[in-house]
Amino acid sequence: MTGTLYGIGVGPGDPELITLKGYRLLQSVPVIAWPAPLEGESMAHRIAAPHLPEGRIEIPIRMPISTDRFPVEGVYDQAAEDLGAHLSAGRDVAVLCEGDPFVYGSFMYLFGRMADRFPIRVVPGISSLTAGAAALGAPLAAQNDVLSVIPAPLPEEELERRLANADAAVIIKVGRHIDKLRRVLDRLGLADTARYIEYATMENQAVLPFAEAAQGKAPYFSLVLVHRRGEAWR
Repeated sequence: MTGTLYGIGVGPGDPELITLKGYRLLQSVPVIAWPAPLEGESMAHRIAAPHLPEGRIEIPIRMPISTDRFPVEGVYDQAAEDLGAHLSAGRDVAVLCEGDPFVYGSFMYLFGRMADRFPIRVVPGISSLTAGAAALGAPLAAQNDVLSVIPAPLPEEELERRLANADAAVIIKVGRHIDKLRRVLDRLGLADTARYIEYATMENQAVLPFAEAAQGKAPYFSLVLVHRRGEAWR
């Protein structure tokens, strides 16, 4: 029998926000893997580190972590083969994923390569969308609102079109696109009520009115909440 591949969402940053199921599996699987930059620490591994037992086989999947070069197809091809060797030998494998594996999660690229060969179980995690809303004290949507999740790297015209038609929106991957986003929100009259958060649930979390957010570049781990009525409960 082959092992099972688990995609485990470890949450947005606070190690205490990992699920009980994710924690239980991390105590039992013999192989643990995670995406990592070419150098330095992986965010997913840092979140899960307090829960990882000693003596496990650990596999960092190193790749360039940048929006213009992600996903790195060759890296995921090789990772699928490496993890597949453990699964074929009967060893279960857990792959750590920031937030939720199927909400813009990196695990999906392994899932697409391996689901036809091995049993896979996905363990949901708390995403940055809901964690950010909780930290901001701002419900995402209510009643018949349609919630849009909008990546900031979209072209400016497309970003404006989607926000102009949104009841409520979470803008993700803000990073170096913050000035473009500021121009769009100003034109739409939404800048004054937009909410900004970076590093949600982490020790260096910062919550600001969007108008006070830094110009030029924001951290990758930042997002903006926008609601047409200003507050979802209105």
